[in-house]
Amino acid sequence: MLVSRQSPDISIGVDQKSGELGAGDQGMMFGYACDETPELMPAAITYARVLRDALYAYAGAHPARFGVDIKTQVSVDYGSRENFDAGKVSHVAKVVAAIPHAQSESIEKVREEIEKVLRETMQEKKIPFDADKTEFFIDGTGRYVNHSPLADSGLTGRKVVCDTYGGYAPIGGGSQSSKDYTKVDRSGLYAARWIARHLVAAGVAKKALVELAYVIGHAKPLHVTVDTFGTATTSLSDAALGEKIAAQFPLTPRWITERFGLDKPEKGRFLYADIAGRGQVGYPDYPWEKSDALAWFEGLR
Repeated sequence: MLVSRQSPDISIGVDQKSGELGAGDQGMMFGYACDETPELMPAAITYARVLRDALYAYAGAHPARFGVDIKTQVSVDYGSRENFDAGKVSHVAKVVAAIPHAQSESIEKVREEIEKVLRETMQEKKIPFDADKTEFFIDGTGRYVNHSPLADSGLTGRKVVCDTYGGYAPIGGGSQSSKDYTKVDRSGLYAARWIARHLVAAGVAKKALVELAYVIGHAKPLHVTVDTFGTATTSLSDAALGEKIAAQFPLTPRWITERFGLDKPEKGRFLYADIAGRGQVGYPDYPWEKSDALAWFEGLR
């Protein structure tokens, strides 16, 4: 293993004499929230994660037959544009799953067995699906014996879209799990999600997208942008919401680090290895998923 030092050209801007941390990179980070699920996350990515975890547990219980390089994808049907705008899911339309299997397993048996697990999980977790119409696509090529980085090229790590909102919102920045918390790719994402989540939890909007823009060597974001997609319940404009949030919260790397304890990961709060496996946002036990400033945000209504 080769571990090298970060360029001193970067630390000039990060380690400041005032004690503040400058942003470790430039970039635009996005936070998104909606009221489709109790987690204030889009339904499709939430359902996909539930099914992923079920398959992971199933593979762990049958290690001689299944591997854990598992991928799931869910398409939901809202039924109408009005339902989409209101965040009301009709049912799961399609489920895509990939799970490695032993060479001795027939694809027919794998597909039958895994579809049964998926159906039972959706029924148990009360994920809306149509027993007759929901389509399942499992191990699409008909063979998934060779897997993981040894079998595929072009892999750079976990897909950022899986770590965040499942394509419902812009991604911004780079892969969080390869960055420390001085990099706003990670800390800025957490802060943006925290803000967006509060806007929805406080009833200020049904959907909220928050953008934080940073430049390397500067602590505060260049701007805070809010888009409520016309779902706001307040008389304040989206621009005014952004201005008030920017005035209330410093949103510097040090403030974000201290707010969420990013320099003190521990079991029972959060571990970076756990986050790398589960996803960066959308889990209630993460510090940036707490509604700990709800009263202030409720004052925006």
